[in-house]
Amino acid sequence: MSLLSVIVPCYNEEENVAPFYEELMKNESFFREKEIELEVLFIDDGSADGTVQEVRKLRERDERVHYVSFSRNFGKEAAMFAGLEHSKGDYVVLMDADLQDPPALLPDMINCLEQGYDSAATRRVSRKGEPPIRSFFARMFYRLMKRISKTEIMDGARDYRMMTRQMVDAILSMKEYNRFTKGIFGWVGFRTKWLEYENVERTRGETKWNFWKLLLYSMDGITAFSTVPLMIASVAGVLFCMLAFVMIIFIIVRKLIFGDPVAGWPSLVCIMLFLSGVQFLCTGILGQYLAKTYMEVKKRPIYLVKEEV
Repeated sequence: MSLLSVIVPCYNEEENVAPFYEELMKNESFFREKEIELEVLFIDDGSADGTVQEVRKLRERDERVHYVSFSRNFGKEAAMFAGLEHSKGDYVVLMDADLQDPPALLPDMINCLEQGYDSAATRRVSRKGEPPIRSFFARMFYRLMKRISKTEIMDGARDYRMMTRQMVDAILSMKEYNRFTKGIFGWVGFRTKWLEYENVERTRGETKWNFWKLLLYSMDGITAFSTVPLMIASVAGVLFCMLAFVMIIFIIVRKLIFGDPVAGWPSLVCIMLFLSGVQFLCTGILGQYLAKTYMEVKKRPIYLVKEEV
Protein backbone atom coordinates (compact mmCIF):
# COMPACT_ATOMS: atom_id res chain seq x y z
CA MET A 1 0.00 0.00 0.00
CA SER A 2 1.21 3.48 -0.89
CA LEU A 3 0.47 6.47 1.33
CA LEU A 4 -0.79 9.81 0.02
CA SER A 5 -0.38 12.84 2.29
CA VAL A 6 -2.82 15.67 1.58
CA ILE A 7 -1.51 18.94 3.07
CA VAL A 8 -4.10 21.68 3.57
CA PRO A 9 -2.85 25.07 4.83
CA CYS A 10 -5.71 26.92 6.57
CA TYR A 11 -6.13 30.47 7.78
CA ASN A 12 -9.65 31.40 8.92
CA GLU A 13 -11.22 28.65 6.78
CA GLU A 14 -13.92 27.54 9.23
CA GLU A 15 -16.58 27.51 6.51
CA ASN A 16 -14.48 25.48 4.08
CA VAL A 17 -13.00 22.67 6.20
CA ALA A 18 -16.00 20.29 6.07
CA PRO A 19 -16.91 20.94 2.38
CA PHE A 20 -13.27 20.39 1.40
CA TYR A 21 -13.16 17.06 3.25
CA GLU A 22 -16.41 15.90 1.63
CA GLU A 23 -15.14 16.84 -1.83
CA LEU A 24 -11.82 15.11 -1.21
CA MET A 25 -13.53 11.88 -0.12
CA LYS A 26 -15.34 11.64 -3.46
CA ASN A 27 -12.05 10.16 -4.73
CA GLU A 28 -11.98 7.46 -2.05
CA SER A 29 -13.04 4.67 -4.40
CA PHE A 30 -10.17 5.60 -6.75
CA PHE A 31 -7.68 5.52 -3.88
CA ARG A 32 -8.99 2.13 -2.79
CA GLU A 33 -8.69 0.78 -6.33
CA LYS A 34 -5.10 2.02 -6.55
CA GLU A 35 -4.31 0.61 -3.08
CA ILE A 36 -3.46 4.05 -1.76
CA GLU A 37 -3.93 4.91 1.88
CA LEU A 38 -4.72 8.49 2.82
CA GLU A 39 -3.66 10.96 5.49
CA VAL A 40 -5.15 14.46 5.54
CA LEU A 41 -2.97 17.00 7.32
CA PHE A 42 -4.55 20.37 8.09
CA ILE A 43 -2.08 23.12 8.99
CA ASP A 44 -3.81 25.84 10.99
CA ASP A 45 -1.87 29.06 10.42
CA GLY A 46 -2.97 30.80 13.62
CA SER A 47 -6.62 31.14 12.63
CA ALA A 48 -8.81 33.50 14.67
CA ASP A 49 -12.06 31.66 13.89
CA GLY A 50 -13.22 28.09 14.52
CA THR A 51 -10.99 26.37 11.97
CA VAL A 52 -9.30 24.13 14.55
CA GLN A 53 -12.65 23.15 16.08
CA GLU A 54 -13.94 22.09 12.67
CA VAL A 55 -10.84 19.99 12.06
CA ARG A 56 -11.25 18.35 15.49
CA LYS A 57 -14.78 17.32 14.48
CA LEU A 58 -13.39 15.66 11.35
CA ARG A 59 -10.74 13.95 13.47
CA GLU A 60 -13.46 12.39 15.64
CA ARG A 61 -15.06 10.94 12.48
CA ASP A 62 -11.89 9.92 10.66
CA GLU A 63 -8.56 9.01 12.27
CA ARG A 64 -6.82 9.72 8.97
CA VAL A 65 -7.29 13.43 9.68
CA HIS A 66 -4.41 15.12 11.49
CA TYR A 67 -3.65 18.74 12.24
CA VAL A 68 -0.90 21.09 13.33
CA SER A 69 -1.87 24.45 14.85
CA PHE A 70 0.61 27.35 14.92
CA SER A 71 1.07 29.64 17.92
CA ARG A 72 0.29 32.61 15.62
CA ASN A 73 -0.05 33.47 11.95
CA PHE A 74 3.27 32.71 10.23
CA GLY A 75 2.01 32.85 6.62
CA LYS A 76 1.15 30.29 3.97
CA GLU A 77 4.79 29.61 3.11
CA ALA A 78 5.48 28.48 6.68
CA ALA A 79 2.28 26.41 6.67
CA MET A 80 3.27 24.58 3.49
CA PHE A 81 6.76 23.89 4.87
CA ALA A 82 5.29 22.57 8.12
CA GLY A 83 2.98 20.30 6.16
CA LEU A 84 5.85 18.89 4.13
CA GLU A 85 7.86 18.31 7.31
CA HIS A 86 5.02 16.44 9.02
CA SER A 87 3.95 14.42 5.99
CA LYS A 88 4.84 10.73 5.81
CA GLY A 89 3.42 9.79 2.42
CA ASP A 90 5.09 8.25 -0.60
CA TYR A 91 3.12 10.90 -2.50
CA VAL A 92 2.48 14.37 -1.09
CA VAL A 93 0.03 16.94 -2.44
CA LEU A 94 -0.47 20.59 -1.42
CA MET A 95 -4.05 21.91 -1.64
CA ASP A 96 -5.98 25.01 -0.57
CA ALA A 97 -9.02 24.53 1.64
CA ASP A 98 -11.20 26.93 -0.36
CA LEU A 99 -11.74 24.35 -3.17
CA GLN A 100 -10.02 26.54 -5.76
CA ASP A 101 -7.74 23.52 -6.14
CA PRO A 102 -10.18 20.91 -7.53
CA PRO A 103 -9.83 17.53 -5.75
CA ALA A 104 -11.18 15.97 -8.98
CA LEU A 105 -7.69 16.37 -10.46
CA LEU A 106 -6.11 14.03 -7.90
CA PRO A 107 -6.59 10.82 -9.96
CA ASP A 108 -4.88 12.45 -12.96
CA MET A 109 -2.01 13.60 -10.75
CA ILE A 110 -1.51 10.12 -9.29
CA ASN A 111 -1.52 8.64 -12.79
CA CYS A 112 1.19 11.12 -13.83
CA LEU A 113 3.44 10.06 -10.95
CA GLU A 114 2.85 6.40 -11.76
CA GLN A 115 4.01 7.16 -15.32
CA GLY A 116 7.42 8.22 -13.99
CA TYR A 117 7.01 11.93 -13.31
CA ASP A 118 8.39 13.33 -10.07
CA SER A 119 5.61 15.87 -9.71
CA ALA A 120 2.25 16.78 -11.21
CA ALA A 121 1.71 20.54 -11.07
CA THR A 122 -1.30 22.66 -11.98
CA ARG A 123 -1.70 26.00 -13.70
CA ARG A 124 -4.75 28.10 -14.44
CA VAL A 125 -5.40 28.89 -18.08
CA SER A 126 -7.84 31.66 -17.18
CA ARG A 127 -8.30 34.15 -14.35
CA LYS A 128 -12.07 34.36 -14.45
CA GLY A 129 -13.49 36.13 -11.42
CA GLU A 130 -10.29 38.03 -10.57
CA PRO A 131 -10.11 41.85 -10.72
CA PRO A 132 -8.55 42.90 -14.08
CA ILE A 133 -5.82 44.97 -12.43
CA ARG A 134 -4.77 41.98 -10.30
CA SER A 135 -4.68 39.68 -13.32
CA PHE A 136 -2.61 42.20 -15.28
CA PHE A 137 0.06 42.56 -12.60
CA ALA A 138 0.14 38.79 -12.05
CA ARG A 139 0.92 38.20 -15.74
CA MET A 140 3.57 40.96 -15.66
CA PHE A 141 5.19 39.29 -12.65
CA TYR A 142 5.53 35.93 -14.40
CA ARG A 143 6.93 37.57 -17.52
CA LEU A 144 9.44 39.50 -15.44
CA MET A 145 10.54 36.38 -13.56
CA LYS A 146 11.14 34.55 -16.84
CA ARG A 147 13.47 37.32 -17.96
CA ILE A 148 15.46 37.95 -14.80
CA SER A 149 15.60 34.50 -13.18
CA LYS A 150 17.02 31.18 -14.28
CA THR A 151 14.36 29.37 -12.25
CA GLU A 152 11.34 28.27 -14.27
CA ILE A 153 8.04 29.64 -12.94
CA MET A 154 5.03 28.96 -15.14
CA ASP A 155 2.42 31.64 -15.75
CA GLY A 156 -0.70 30.81 -13.74
CA ALA A 157 1.11 28.19 -11.64
CA ARG A 158 -0.64 27.17 -8.43
CA ASP A 159 0.78 25.71 -5.24
CA TYR A 160 -1.52 22.74 -5.97
CA ARG A 161 1.07 20.07 -6.76
CA MET A 162 1.61 16.38 -6.08
CA MET A 163 5.19 15.20 -5.53
CA THR A 164 7.15 12.05 -4.86
CA ARG A 165 8.90 11.61 -1.54
CA GLN A 166 12.27 12.21 -3.22
CA MET A 167 11.21 15.67 -4.42
CA VAL A 168 9.66 16.53 -1.03
CA ASP A 169 12.92 15.62 0.72
CA ALA A 170 14.81 17.85 -1.72
CA ILE A 171 12.51 20.78 -0.88
CA LEU A 172 12.85 20.14 2.86
CA SER A 173 16.63 20.31 2.52
CA MET A 174 16.21 24.03 1.73
CA LYS A 175 15.84 25.53 5.21
CA GLU A 176 15.80 29.20 4.16
CA TYR A 177 13.62 31.50 6.27
CA ASN A 178 12.44 33.70 3.38
CA ARG A 179 10.57 31.15 1.31
CA PHE A 180 9.02 31.46 -2.15
CA THR A 181 7.76 27.95 -2.81
CA LYS A 182 6.87 28.47 -6.48
CA GLY A 183 10.52 29.31 -7.09
CA ILE A 184 11.75 26.44 -4.92
CA PHE A 185 9.69 23.98 -6.96
CA GLY A 186 11.49 25.14 -10.10
CA TRP A 187 14.93 25.37 -8.48
CA VAL A 188 15.04 21.76 -7.22
CA GLY A 189 14.22 20.54 -10.73
CA PHE A 190 12.84 17.02 -11.18
CA ARG A 191 10.54 15.93 -13.98
CA THR A 192 7.20 17.75 -13.86
CA LYS A 193 3.92 17.21 -15.70
CA TRP A 194 1.74 20.33 -15.99
CA LEU A 195 -2.04 19.98 -15.78
CA GLU A 196 -4.17 22.90 -16.96
CA TYR A 197 -7.63 23.84 -15.73
CA GLU A 198 -10.05 26.75 -15.75
CA ASN A 199 -9.99 29.03 -12.74
CA VAL A 200 -12.38 28.00 -9.95
CA GLU A 201 -13.82 30.82 -7.86
CA ARG A 202 -13.99 30.63 -4.09
CA THR A 203 -17.51 29.69 -2.97
CA ARG A 204 -17.22 30.52 0.75
CA GLY A 205 -15.29 33.09 2.73
CA GLU A 206 -12.97 35.78 1.45
CA THR A 207 -9.49 35.51 -0.02
CA LYS A 208 -6.62 36.36 2.32
CA TRP A 209 -4.52 37.65 -0.59
CA ASN A 210 -5.26 41.28 -1.36
CA PHE A 211 -3.34 43.31 -3.93
CA TRP A 212 -0.84 44.67 -1.41
CA LYS A 213 0.01 41.22 0.01
CA LEU A 214 0.47 39.83 -3.50
CA LEU A 215 2.76 42.74 -4.37
CA LEU A 216 4.95 42.08 -1.33
CA TYR A 217 4.91 38.35 -2.11
CA SER A 218 6.09 39.05 -5.67
CA MET A 219 8.95 41.14 -4.29
CA ASP A 220 9.93 38.18 -2.10
CA GLY A 221 9.97 35.98 -5.20
CA ILE A 222 12.11 38.39 -7.20
CA THR A 223 14.70 38.92 -4.47
CA ALA A 224 14.77 35.20 -3.58
CA PHE A 225 15.52 33.92 -7.08
CA SER A 226 17.21 36.76 -8.96
CA THR A 227 20.11 39.17 -8.41
CA VAL A 228 19.31 41.10 -11.59
CA PRO A 229 17.83 44.06 -9.61
CA LEU A 230 21.24 44.54 -7.99
CA MET A 231 22.87 44.52 -11.41
CA ILE A 232 20.32 47.06 -12.68
CA ALA A 233 21.07 49.31 -9.70
CA SER A 234 24.82 49.08 -10.38
CA VAL A 235 24.45 49.81 -14.10
CA ALA A 236 22.09 52.71 -13.36
CA GLY A 237 24.67 54.13 -10.96
CA VAL A 238 27.41 54.00 -13.62
CA LEU A 239 25.19 55.56 -16.30
CA PHE A 240 24.10 58.43 -14.11
CA CYS A 241 27.67 59.10 -12.98
CA MET A 242 28.61 59.41 -16.64
CA LEU A 243 25.60 61.63 -17.27
CA ALA A 244 26.54 63.84 -14.31
CA PHE A 245 30.11 64.17 -15.64
CA VAL A 246 28.80 65.24 -19.06
CA MET A 247 26.48 67.76 -17.41
CA ILE A 248 29.38 69.23 -15.41
CA ILE A 249 31.40 69.72 -18.59
CA PHE A 250 28.36 71.30 -20.26
CA ILE A 251 27.80 73.73 -17.37
CA ILE A 252 31.46 74.78 -17.31
CA VAL A 253 31.52 75.37 -21.07
CA ARG A 254 28.27 77.34 -20.94
CA LYS A 255 29.59 79.46 -18.09
CA LEU A 256 32.76 80.29 -19.99
CA ILE A 257 30.89 81.18 -23.17
CA PHE A 258 27.71 82.89 -21.90
CA GLY A 259 28.69 83.85 -18.36
CA ASP A 260 25.10 83.47 -17.02
CA PRO A 261 25.09 81.64 -13.69
CA VAL A 262 21.33 81.99 -13.05
CA ALA A 263 19.62 80.60 -16.18
CA GLY A 264 18.72 76.95 -16.12
CA TRP A 265 18.21 76.47 -12.39
CA PRO A 266 14.76 74.81 -12.85
CA SER A 267 16.27 72.13 -15.07
CA LEU A 268 19.09 71.69 -12.55
CA VAL A 269 16.60 71.15 -9.73
CA CYS A 270 14.74 68.58 -11.85
CA ILE A 271 17.97 66.72 -12.55
CA MET A 272 18.87 66.71 -8.84
CA LEU A 273 15.45 65.40 -7.87
CA PHE A 274 15.60 62.72 -10.55
CA LEU A 275 19.07 61.54 -9.51
CA SER A 276 18.05 61.57 -5.85
CA GLY A 277 15.06 59.40 -6.74
CA VAL A 278 17.30 56.92 -8.56
CA GLN A 279 19.64 56.81 -5.56
CA PHE A 280 16.76 56.08 -3.19
CA LEU A 281 15.50 53.38 -5.57
CA CYS A 282 18.90 51.68 -5.69
CA THR A 283 19.26 52.00 -1.91
CA GLY A 284 15.83 50.42 -1.51
CA ILE A 285 16.82 47.48 -3.74
CA LEU A 286 19.96 46.94 -1.70
CA GLY A 287 17.89 47.24 1.47
CA GLN A 288 15.58 44.44 0.34
CA TYR A 289 18.46 42.03 -0.13
CA LEU A 290 20.07 43.17 3.12
CA ALA A 291 16.79 42.64 4.98
CA LYS A 292 16.53 39.09 3.61
CA THR A 293 20.09 38.38 4.70
CA TYR A 294 19.36 39.85 8.14
CA MET A 295 16.39 37.51 8.63
CA GLU A 296 18.37 34.49 7.42
CA VAL A 297 21.33 35.00 9.79
CA LYS A 298 18.98 35.23 12.79
CA LYS A 299 18.21 31.51 12.30
CA ARG A 300 14.71 31.89 13.70
CA PRO A 301 12.36 28.90 13.28
CA ILE A 302 10.07 29.09 10.27
CA TYR A 303 7.05 28.33 12.50
CA LEU A 304 6.12 27.44 16.09
CA VAL A 305 3.56 24.75 16.97
CA LYS A 306 0.92 25.31 19.64
CA GLU A 307 -1.00 22.05 19.22
CA GLU A 308 -0.48 18.91 17.16
CA VAL A 309 -2.54 15.76 16.65
